[in-house]
Amino acid sequence: MHANPLRRTLLAAAALVSLTLLAACGANSEDQAHEAHATKAAVRPPQPKKKTEPHGLPGMPPVLDPHDIYAADRPNQLSPVVKDFPSRVYVPNTLSDTVTVIDPKTYEIIDTIHVGHQPQHVVPSWDMRTLWVNNDLGHSLTPINPRTGRAGKPVPVHDPYNLYFTPNGKYAVVMASMDRELVFRDAHTMKRVKTEPVSCYGVNHADFSADGRYFIVSCEFSGELLKVDTEKMKVVAQEKLPFQGAMPQDVKLSPDGKRFYIADMVADGVWILDGDKFTRPTLLPTGKGCHGLYVSRDSREMYISNRGEGTISIFDFTKNRLTKKWHLPDGGSPDMGGVSADGKVLWLSGRYNSEVYAIDTRTGHQLARIKVGSGPHGLAVYPQPGRYSLGHTGVFR
Repeated sequence: MHANPLRRTLLAAAALVSLTLLAACGANSEDQAHEAHATKAAVRPPQPKKKTEPHGLPGMPPVLDPHDIYAADRPNQLSPVVKDFPSRVYVPNTLSDTVTVIDPKTYEIIDTIHVGHQPQHVVPSWDMRTLWVNNDLGHSLTPINPRTGRAGKPVPVHDPYNLYFTPNGKYAVVMASMDRELVFRDAHTMKRVKTEPVSCYGVNHADFSADGRYFIVSCEFSGELLKVDTEKMKVVAQEKLPFQGAMPQDVKLSPDGKRFYIADMVADGVWILDGDKFTRPTLLPTGKGCHGLYVSRDSREMYISNRGEGTISIFDFTKNRLTKKWHLPDGGSPDMGGVSADGKVLWLSGRYNSEVYAIDTRTGHQLARIKVGSGPHGLAVYPQPGRYSLGHTGVFR
């Protein structure tokens, strides 16, 4: 039986529409699939957060090399600020109330500057333009112009046993040993900004973490260490050294910024401390009366003065051990000092012998022994390489 022509035409049209719709649906489904697939590929899966480096103290010059905080202290790498200053060694004589000035080329005394009562350290300012003489019992700071060698008018500052500067150059930090205070002052005017009382006795030396966020302070007379938040200007941790009668002195950060070294003249060695964790430190014996710590110009070694036995121990950072010990001929009492700009000479005061020692850093041989005033202490070799000073007898970065 044949279908009606009209019916056939309608059925054919319906079939055509159906096929068209099915084709359209298929195309839409495939497009949607591709679209969904493309959208899925475009959205990144959750990524683990990158471990960001800790931000440094606001205003602090950026660290040149995260593996070596002393990268700016290479031989003769003098800042434009100091490159024209004459090379001198400034020796504060605690019991003579004077500063002896030595020409390091001739080993001769060229001047004697009269300062306040009981000068303890000669400290380069943060901007390196001024040397501050810490007149502890004179309760003043005497400025010396390192370009001319002339002393200026003393600035009243109470109990300035030692002096440091925050890495951003904003504040001076006075180690007021007898007052039992850390006094934060304007780095230029020395006007008091904040006083942080401490419960330990004899705050005297310090050094800052690589990021400048905190610093470690030694307390000489109670055998303790402090951890201080730089920006908050506040003591945040405190611990007693695990040695009966401990007497911590100089503090120095390792080139990689991971450890602090603290000299101890009763424990006769160097305490090694993880400053970030501030856990119990370990002791590395060096010699009797361990006192001062100085890093070589290549950041490889640290010179350790042992005041009680007239020796200097050499610690190799790369080997993590002591490698040598130099003995001063005829003994002596090597105390505080610094390294020459070219890195070839280590200068140390002879605290109990009224003399200064110049030592060849390549051989350990004594180059000179110079008679000075009574009770020479924190001498400064100046100028030295670096971008800015953190204080003491010259800690540069």
